[in-house]
Amino acid sequence: MWKACLILVVGLCAALPALTFAQAPSPDDLATRAIERRAVEAAIWAMPAVNADLMRQEMFAKTKGQINQMLYWSRPADSQNQTLTPNPDAIYFMTFYDTKSVGPIVIDIPPADTGSFAGSIVNIWQMPLADIGPEGSDQGKGGKYLILPPGYKGEQPAGYTVLQSDTYTGYALMRSNLISHSNADIAKAVTYGKRIKIYPLSKAGNPPATTFADAAGVLYDATIKYDLRFYQSLDRIVQYEPWLDRDRAMIDPLRTLGIEKGKPFNPDVQTKSALDNGIKEAKALLARRYDAGFPQFNPGIHWTLVADPEMVGSQESGYGDANAYPIDARGVIYTYGFIGIKHLGRAQFYLITIKDKDGHAYDGSKTYRLTVPANAPVKQYWSVTAYDRELHTILDTSRPSRSSQVADLQRNADGSVDIYFAPQAPAGKQANWVPTVAGKSFELMFRFYGPQKPLFDKVWKLPDVQAVN
Repeated sequence: MWKACLILVVGLCAALPALTFAQAPSPDDLATRAIERRAVEAAIWAMPAVNADLMRQEMFAKTKGQINQMLYWSRPADSQNQTLTPNPDAIYFMTFYDTKSVGPIVIDIPPADTGSFAGSIVNIWQMPLADIGPEGSDQGKGGKYLILPPGYKGEQPAGYTVLQSDTYTGYALMRSNLISHSNADIAKAVTYGKRIKIYPLSKAGNPPATTFADAAGVLYDATIKYDLRFYQSLDRIVQYEPWLDRDRAMIDPLRTLGIEKGKPFNPDVQTKSALDNGIKEAKALLARRYDAGFPQFNPGIHWTLVADPEMVGSQESGYGDANAYPIDARGVIYTYGFIGIKHLGRAQFYLITIKDKDGHAYDGSKTYRLTVPANAPVKQYWSVTAYDRELHTILDTSRPSRSSQVADLQRNADGSVDIYFAPQAPAGKQANWVPTVAGKSFELMFRFYGPQKPLFDKVWKLPDVQAVN
């Protein structure tokens, strides 16, 4: 019997087609796949530092600004300012600091008397060291922030807010708050901002005058470069900065890409191709995560938080939780924005929306309406801005936003305000209109400056944006 079964099995096997097995990848294939795979992870991990480096490189290329000086925009941001989702309702002051050659750096902030700041100081990874201004460490009294380089062992003089950085470089962003968009109020905000001083601690006895470089009117393109330039920026950072303990696991993966401390980054043609594939995949992965959205601030309404809550907590604690390191969430954030805020919700709070009330993406060819309820919970102002959905930059239109600072904003009988987003202003609604670009999708960010308790208690709710027939 068993012989018959064996003959049957053999016969059946002979009748089946021969099985084929996938050929083992060649050494070249394995090397290429390793570069592509590690290039994706490197891009996600490095996004905040490369984001900061791209802004710094654009300062060198397009303006007269230099390290340890002050770059500023003498007018509110417009489409020439191609940083990621900038605030067009404030005056920006930025300083890119470097402690490597000059030692500790002092940033001297004026008191909030003739103006005020909402700002933060961050390292090159955009990890906040401190917030500044009335809701920051100086509480509006002004003061001297002292940034120490990694491993600093020198004297720490009294009278400073001491910030120990784990990188040599970083930047500070100060938003000089506007009362309105009148030329007089803009000039006042600029004058107040120019009271900032930055100088090395070694020259504190006789501080040199701070140099200010105006970037207004300059095409300042700091968008993320999803090509070889991304890894060139990353290499600059690796060569200049110390390795942080939490990031040492990236040393070998970067070596696979040709990025290694003390060695030139000079990828061959095959490596360049693999890096190009990797950065494009990273872009797609991060865009998909952004498209999926962050948690809704009020359930059932499409306005969401601007970041994953775990990432917000990590920024506040300086990655104090040893069991968390949300680099995926961090990577997403720095594809569409910049700056780290240590205490989000004190000086400012943000909500974003990429979908209207019906769950559809925003179409620049259509007309939409947002009704901002009366008694918005802010001590200073609220604003809403339209950005390019793909690049996350200000649209090339006559104006990017509307805010409660606008003197001729039309208000409804109940105190609410209707804001319209459309390629053409609806009849009689010019003052309440934010222009969009036909054929281009957009996204919205709503800012609360000086947010108040009714917002966080969910008593006051920002409703969905609705398409208008």
